[in-house]
Amino acid sequence: MDVGEIVAELGRYLGPDAEELSLPPAAFTSPELWQAEQERVFGRSWVLVAHADELAETGAYVALSVAGEPVVVVRGEDGALRGMSPVCRHRLMPVVEEGSGRTDVFTCPYHLWRYGLDGRLVGATHMKRNPAFDPSACRLPPFAVEEWQGFVFVNLDVNAEPLGPHLRRIGGDLANYRLPELTQVAGWTEEWHCNWKIAVENAHENYHVMGFHPETLQPTTPGGAETTVRSDSPWADSMRVRYATPLEPMVLDLTEEERAHLYGFFVFPSGSLAASGDMVIWLSLIPSALDRTTVRGGVLMPSAMIEGQDREAVRKEAEAYAAVINGEDRRGLEAVQRGAVSRFAERGHLSPKEPGVLLFYRSLAHALLREDDDGPGRPE
Repeated sequence: MDVGEIVAELGRYLGPDAEELSLPPAAFTSPELWQAEQERVFGRSWVLVAHADELAETGAYVALSVAGEPVVVVRGEDGALRGMSPVCRHRLMPVVEEGSGRTDVFTCPYHLWRYGLDGRLVGATHMKRNPAFDPSACRLPPFAVEEWQGFVFVNLDVNAEPLGPHLRRIGGDLANYRLPELTQVAGWTEEWHCNWKIAVENAHENYHVMGFHPETLQPTTPGGAETTVRSDSPWADSMRVRYATPLEPMVLDLTEEERAHLYGFFVFPSGSLAASGDMVIWLSLIPSALDRTTVRGGVLMPSAMIEGQDREAVRKEAEAYAAVINGEDRRGLEAVQRGAVSRFAERGHLSPKEPGVLLFYRSLAHALLREDDDGPGRPE
């Protein structure tokens, strides 16, 4: 199946009588589709990359790959967050390795060119005798960055439409969770050997819990639990799953419905939040290659819950639990990726417990088929 046929099949999800089928297996293995996604999905969509607590200090940065494109987001001397390409303007060397940290200046390790936190060149060794070189015109290319209720998004399209207005309904749903007041107590970055869509479609349903998480999540959020979804736009949707037993939060003043449900919120293409009692977990499933996905995430809690506690012990406990859940997903999804290359792989019928998967497919189809000035991240 070539890329044109794959995209045509995706387009069927946008029709009123779309069949409830999984993606064609080739959608997870096609280099041509991956190239189209790099440009049409990740080249112009808002990607969740961090929580503001990771970037609280001047010079704090997060560096990563977004669909193969190197990106760094840093807190500037003026307090503003900035996104930029970390590729040196001299000879293509990244000025910072992937990861997180703090710096006063980005120094290229190749020839020691230096860039300020705003991306402007502040020093270039032995360049004064090149009359064609104008240091004032040299800077790292900027990307769009937006912080929404503590979550940091980046868009490779510097002229992208603001994200916030499209998340107003989600913001209202999460009002009682007091997102801006929450503290990140734990975080992680992992690499999974699977196509990003395999990971994202998995996040859009709770049905898999009975298979992947029989002892960890199935007792509290059963895979067969009542599940409802809502689409706000092609780039924002939500899912609500009923708990086996309602939670009793210690700090947050939640409604009866909020105590009785796990709330999942998704920002296309790769970001998600899960609100559960006194805890909110964020997760972003960001492709680095056709069959590689970087998994970034964190656990947020009200400050009152950790007052007087050993913060390091809280962090280790939260990260250990997340590692168990993530490990269960990773092992399962990497097996799915191996299955996708089988000569006998074919599309399957979706369960009524997987309505969120269809919402993701529709967003993906919309992103690949939309005009350049329409859709997620661009003015309508």
